[in-house]
Amino acid sequence: MAKKFLLKLLVVVATITLVAVGCGNDDDDAAPEPAPAPATEAPAPEPAATEAPEPEPMATEAPMVDEVVAAFIFVGPVGDAGWTWAHDQGRRFAEEQTGATTLFVENVPEVAEDFRAVVVDFIENEGADVIFGTSFGYMDPMEELAGEYPDVVFEHASGFKMNDTNFGNFFGRMYQPRYLSGMAAGAMTETNQIGYVAAFPIPEVLRGINAFTLGAQRTNPDVEVHVNWTFTWFDPAVEGDTASALLEAGADVIAMHQDSTAPGIAAQEAGARWVSYNSDMSAFAPDAYITAPVWNWGPYYARIIEAVGAGTYSPGSYWGGMDDEIVTLAPPAADVPAEVIDEVVEVWDQIVAGTWDVFTGPITDQDGNVVVAEGETMDDGAMLGMGFFVEGVVGSADPS
Repeated sequence: MAKKFLLKLLVVVATITLVAVGCGNDDDDAAPEPAPAPATEAPAPEPAATEAPEPEPMATEAPMVDEVVAAFIFVGPVGDAGWTWAHDQGRRFAEEQTGATTLFVENVPEVAEDFRAVVVDFIENEGADVIFGTSFGYMDPMEELAGEYPDVVFEHASGFKMNDTNFGNFFGRMYQPRYLSGMAAGAMTETNQIGYVAAFPIPEVLRGINAFTLGAQRTNPDVEVHVNWTFTWFDPAVEGDTASALLEAGADVIAMHQDSTAPGIAAQEAGARWVSYNSDMSAFAPDAYITAPVWNWGPYYARIIEAVGAGTYSPGSYWGGMDDEIVTLAPPAADVPAEVIDEVVEVWDQIVAGTWDVFTGPITDQDGNVVVAEGETMDDGAMLGMGFFVEGVVGSADPS
């Protein structure tokens, strides 16, 4: 079973890194270096949990796929090792896969005027056919621009707005690989106390913490997950200090919903272990690293570019899972027990097959209330609006 798990990961890693081979020795293909903090992303509501509709031809004549110009707007630097780095790897993959021309701008703040200026330049001076906005704060100006440029496709990560012609949104079911990473973490803790460095108390983050905790409880029923909030997506100093505080309080494993490598570095310095996020960050704290739930944006970006080139684009609210490989689990550390890897593989297969999902009952909240009955599975609407912590989480889901 361990070999089967590694084969699964090999396929996904090959997909994620294919573009690096095609692009030569660009510095950005190497392990990402930590970078100055970007403008803070606003806490994000969740995308609608609808299936992407069958594509219908746009009214205008489409370019050939290799003539498509796709422009990406990034809120942070491509070397952040996290959110923006993962999106940029997706851009590279899509360019290699489709032959389209891709352009990008880093560090664009979530200010409507700034975002608008970048997009208008891409469209009017660079001939962009599709705009990908990768931060929640871009949503409203994207909606306006979609109305002004009906022949251009706009795709927004993490938002919920769309129209029926040229503006869609997309995200991934990150809670699925978070559960699997929790299984590994639960098996590695010796104190039964895991610290979780968390960005903002919004449904996306709460859902991830709960999924991680349920996974950790599967392999270690005695585990507790202690949550400290940072109220930032990317601030290495704050993230590192928060991880250190959790470690000093007794945690011997650190998990995170953050974009920098700082929590892992703090864990390694303390002789503890670490579950990273967004990408495989093992190179930054190899002695601490366990595994990571990671993003694989490339196939989705390629799919949209191909639809634009074929004239079959139709907007939707996409929320893909491990079956689509938009989210997956990074390779585990060598010392994760083989029997845990075997169990991870079994659960992975169930999730992909659709025979089981993470929020299947019985599940109780911190107060002991049953929130999902035995044999039932939480629906997408409830997951997207999640506002509670499950039993076993220590901390407040509403720290206001």
